[in-house]
Amino acid sequence: MTTNETDCKITAPAIDYKKHWNAAYSKNSTEKLGWYEESSAQTLALIKETKIAKNATILNVGAGSSTIIDNLLAAGFSNIIANDLAEASLTSLKSRVGDSGKVQFLVDDLLNPSKLNTLENIDLWNDRAVLHFFLKEEEIATYFNLLKKILKLNGFVIIAVFAENGAEKCCGLPLKRYSVAMLQNNLGPSFELIKSFNHTFVNPNGDDRPYIYSLFQRKS
Repeated sequence: MTTNETDCKITAPAIDYKKHWNAAYSKNSTEKLGWYEESSAQTLALIKETKIAKNATILNVGAGSSTIIDNLLAAGFSNIIANDLAEASLTSLKSRVGDSGKVQFLVDDLLNPSKLNTLENIDLWNDRAVLHFFLKEEEIATYFNLLKKILKLNGFVIIAVFAENGAEKCCGLPLKRYSVAMLQNNLGPSFELIKSFNHTFVNPNGDDRPYIYSLFQRKS
């Protein structure tokens, strides 16, 4: 059985996101999560475009228990940060990939960071399916301000979010859907679009989930 909207549905007026995501990861194995992908081929293709060094610092925000970390290790990258709000997700990830010293497991909140905001000179900010959960303008601004604070000059940004024709909800939560132009607007003129494409992800439930993938580089 895989996750669906009712598995993650929150009925309380105020959502405790930390509790929500910890429950989702505690209740389901990684392979049964609605956003699970066996191979992060689209993200890896964009990372290849960057030509970053194997010792480059790659920050994966909202990494959860994603296989992108396995993929990066297999590709020879050695300075990987896996961030998530849910400690349960990173515990699962660490038990799978091990503690080689090549991955830093960082439990922190993108919207109220106490650790992420101390990072410096990030070579690559990688986000698959996090940004679209932030609905308020102040939340979106906080996200992009953090990105701009810690990403180095000439650093790269990969953002994969639900496209404008994508699903309206995921794991019981409403989403903000994006176009490339919307991402560019939030990043601002200091960031140059290198590549973007549409991709329809088929989740473990067999449902189509239209995404847009984008790669930007900071130029100033």
